[in-house]
Amino acid sequence: MTIEVVYTTASTATGGGRDGHVKSDDGRIDLDTRPPKAMGGNGEGTNPEQMFSAGYAACFLGALRLVAGKSKIKLDDATSVTVQIGFGKDSSDGGFGLTGTIVGYLPGLDQAAATDLVEAAHEVCPYSKATRGNVDVEVSAKV
Repeated sequence: MTIEVVYTTASTATGGGRDGHVKSDDGRIDLDTRPPKAMGGNGEGTNPEQMFSAGYAACFLGALRLVAGKSKIKLDDATSVTVQIGFGKDSSDGGFGLTGTIVGYLPGLDQAAATDLVEAAHEVCPYSKATRGNVDVEVSAKV
């Protein structure tokens, strides 16, 4: 695979990782990180899974709009994508792993067309490509 890079960014984590701080190189992200209550934390900060789900959702929506445009399908302004990221023990190696669930909401389309677009977006979305084979991701569409 050859990628012509058009943008690069970086973020730095300090402190205890999940219980610390993260800041992007341009300062747009400047957040305390805390484990969620479900993982023994106080939940009073963000966590890596929240940031990953937000980035994935935005990226996937962009991919969805791209494939819809190429198919000459106009998406309603209310079109949205929700990405749920799960974190837990990986029984295969004793470490930890992620799961993902992506739901595209495409009002105004029939179910078959919506499903086709969401599946096509999953093929081209950079986050989907990066996680393919590494994270179990379920994709569905709602109309």
